[in-house]
Amino acid sequence: MHLPIKLLLPLLLSLPLAALAQGALPSDLQAALALQGDAARGKLVYDDECSACHRKDGRGRPNADTPRLAGQHASVIVKQLVDIRAGRRINPPMKPLVDGPAITPQAIADLAAYLQSMPVPDGTAKGPGTGVARGRALYDKDCASCHGSSGEGRAADFSPMVAAQHYPYLLRELQQIKTGARGNSNADMAKLLQGYGTADLEAVADYMAQLPAPPRR
Repeated sequence: MHLPIKLLLPLLLSLPLAALAQGALPSDLQAALALQGDAARGKLVYDDECSACHRKDGRGRPNADTPRLAGQHASVIVKQLVDIRAGRRINPPMKPLVDGPAITPQAIADLAAYLQSMPVPDGTAKGPGTGVARGRALYDKDCASCHGSSGEGRAADFSPMVAAQHYPYLLRELQQIKTGARGNSNADMAKLLQGYGTADLEAVADYMAQLPAPPRR
């Protein structure tokens, strides 16, 4: 379920969430979450600053670097952009872009509102299909409690929607979370993935990539 950005900060501060269990939210993230996003303004920023790579409809590209952003939870977008800007998430190609003068905290909130409002497009890149059965078993055991039984994610604790995401991107992120190369990974997830071999990572990514986008609510 998508939540209005203006409701997220009270929710984050009142619930015993995994994000808060690891420590207080950084002040820059709290500030960005407290802003009310405007989707109309966000569209202008997106079209000017983001669409060349992530495409007009937010579908991203079938590679490891450009995820599908359309339909993603606003809280997830806010957190990742703020973390990249602050250096908590290691993403050298994106860092100079989010450091630009156009990407203010308000612009981040607006972008997040716009991206959340976009329908999830068809045509994201699938995996080979050979690991789906194994991936489903691993996902149901280890991932569904945070990312949802259908890959819908959970806005309140920054768990992204993983359904209908590009396979190469999912696989790269799993690998980077396991090794620590991502920088801002959930500590519990990073610990969990230490027990995954290459074939396990490929299987989970294969399964998540073939999940259909959850219905809008």
